Amino acid sequence: MTIPVGVVIIGGDIVSATLGTLLKQLEPRRNIQIFERLGEVAVESSNPWNNAGTGHAALCELNYTPELADGTIDLSSAGKLNEQFRVSHRSRSYLVSSGQLPDPAAFIITSQHMSVVWGEANAEFLRKRYEALKNHPLFAGRKFSTDARTIRSWAPLMIPGRKKSQPIAATRITSKTDIDFGALSHLLSQCLVSVGAGLNTEVKATNLTRQRDGRWKLGLRSDIGGTPLPPVTARFVFVGARGYALNLLQKSVNKEIRGYWGFPVLGEFLRTDNPELVAHHRAKVYGKAAVGSPPVSVSHLDLRVVGGAECLMFGPSAGFSPKFLKTGSVLDLFASTRWHSIVPMLAAGLSNSGLVKYLVGQLLARPSTKFSELQAFYPNAKPDDSYRITAGQRVQVIKKHKKKLGVPQFGTEVVAAADGSIAGLLGTSPGASSAVPVMVGLIEQCFPGRI
Repeated sequence: MTIPVGVVIIGGDIVSATLGTLLKQLEPRRNIQIFERLGEVAVESSNPWNNAGTGHAALCELNYTPELADGTIDLSSAGKLNEQFRVSHRSRSYLVSSGQLPDPAAFIITSQHMSVVWGEANAEFLRKRYEALKNHPLFAGRKFSTDARTIRSWAPLMIPGRKKSQPIAATRITSKTDIDFGALSHLLSQCLVSVGAGLNTEVKATNLTRQRDGRWKLGLRSDIGGTPLPPVTARFVFVGARGYALNLLQKSVNKEIRGYWGFPVLGEFLRTDNPELVAHHRAKVYGKAAVGSPPVSVSHLDLRVVGGAECLMFGPSAGFSPKFLKTGSVLDLFASTRWHSIVPMLAAGLSNSGLVKYLVGQLLARPSTKFSELQAFYPNAKPDDSYRITAGQRVQVIKKHKKKLGVPQFGTEVVAAADGSIAGLLGTSPGASSAVPVMVGLIEQCFPGRI
C-alpha cells in the first residue's frame, strides 16, 4: 500500500520547520508530512550545542567584509546576510504576534555583538570596516575603540594578562540577539502539528524514485529495528536531512546533483560553565581569521544560554569523522562518492591548499595548541576552567563551478530539480539565520505558478 501526500519534508531542523511553516501559512489545507530519523527534531545541526552560529547577521563576523586589493572594504555579503537575518526575524515576529509562537523569550535573548582584533594591521582593518559601516542603515549604532580600558568594560575577560604594547581594537553593538535555534525548531514543529501537519519521528527515508505520473515515491523504515514502513508518494519533496541530504539526492538520479561531493568536517569547542567567568563575558565576540585560512576557521568566544543555563563556548576547531551526521554511519563518506564526483574532489584539494592545510593542521594539533588559541582571546584562561565538546558534523560541499573543476561551497546551498518537484539543502552552515528568505526563494523556484 502506498500513501499519497502533498508535500514530504525529510529532516526536522530549523530550515525544514521553516519551509513547512511557510507552506502551511500559504496553503493551510496542504497535506504536509515530516519524516525525522531520530526521536525528536533539532538533534543534529540545529541543536544549540552542535552549531557555531546563534544568529549570524554580519554584525561581528569579519569574514563577510573582506578587504579588497585597493584597500576598500567590500560590504556586499554583509548587507545581503543582514537583510536575510532581518527577514527571518520579521517572519518569526509575525508568528509571535499572531499567537502561533509563544513569548520570544522561549528562544531568543539580548546579546551584544563584538569584533576584537590585535596587531597593527588588523586594528587598521577593523577601523576601516567601522568607517565603512557606521553610516549603513543596517549596521547603525556600533562603537569602535582602541583603548584597552574601554574594551575591558565591554568584555572584561579579554584584557587582563595581555601585553600593554600589543595593539588591540574592537567594535561593539548592543541590544542584538542570540537565538536558540533548537528551541525554535521545536516550537515551529509543534505549531505545524497543531495545524494538521504530520511529524513522524524515528522514521528513516531509504530511497527516492520518480514514478511515471511525476510523483516521488519515498521508501521508509523504522529507525528502531529497521522494520519497513508503507511508502508514500508526493508531488514535492524537500530533503533537509543535512549530511544525509547528499546521499538521498543522489538516489533521486537528478542531473542537478551530478558532480557534487561532500567532505565531512567535525567541529569542536571549548566550553566552560564556571559562573564567575560567565558573569564576566556577556557577549558574542569574533576574531579575524589568519591570512590564507578558510572562513570556517574564524574563532569566537560566545555567551550561550540554553534552557536557562549559561556557559561560554570558544571555537571552532576541526576534527574528522567519516560520518555525515553525528548519529550517522562511518560509511557515509564512501557511500556518497560517485564516479562523477571524483574529479571535483581531486580538483578542490589541489586548488584549495589553504583549506587542506588548515584541516590537516587541526587534525595534528595538540590540545595545548588549540588552548593557546583561546588564550589569544582570553589571556588568563586556565586549562582546568574548560572542557572540550564535540559539536555538529558538517559536510563541506564541493562541486563544479563554471570553468573550475572543483570548488568548496562555504555557505548553504539549495539544489533543486529543473521541474521543481524535488529540492535539497546542502552546505556547512546550518542556514538558520537566513532560513526564511532561502525557503521563500525555494518556494518561488519550485512553485512558480502558485506565487
